[in-house]
Amino acid sequence: MKDAALKYFTIHGYEGASLSLIAEDAGIRKQSIYAHFKGKDDLFLQVLHDAKETELRAVEQYFCESNTENPATQLYGFLVFIIELFEQNEQLKFWLRMTFFPPAHLASLVAVDVADMEIKIYEIILAKFRHWIEIKQLNEQDAEIAARAFLGITDALMIELAYGKEEKILHHKLEAFWNIYWRGVSR
Repeated sequence: MKDAALKYFTIHGYEGASLSLIAEDAGIRKQSIYAHFKGKDDLFLQVLHDAKETELRAVEQYFCESNTENPATQLYGFLVFIIELFEQNEQLKFWLRMTFFPPAHLASLVAVDVADMEIKIYEIILAKFRHWIEIKQLNEQDAEIAARAFLGITDALMIELAYGKEEKILHHKLEAFWNIYWRGVSR
């Protein structure tokens, strides 16, 4: 049922997704949705929460599996990873769209999820920066500022993913952001 909801919310947005179509796609009756969810808002928020958790797990997994003492490799790789992840994963396409274009009546609840996610990712990135500065792989600087600036790049790429239509422009921006950022933080 959540898969069908994800599909309709992603394609049609909150307003255009009907519980009848979601139920039909899931092979159940509309009334059966209410056995699992309080209503459309609850279903939407559950699908959104699942998407948020998917992104968080992916970020954690990336930094665990690509654990390296080379910040350039890991950070640039993360930017490429994020682009590919959001281009290929339907849950994350939904998450991205809804963080920028939430249903008006749920905007404050979505904003809480977005803020929570930003804090969790910031903490992961900040720990990496503190480590790299400590082992002298990056210039002596404020790790918090360097981490926030790096996340500013990811935010800019997310905006391009949400609004942009040309992959070429996205990759040009990635290269421009990266080159300027890396010159500022590298030893």
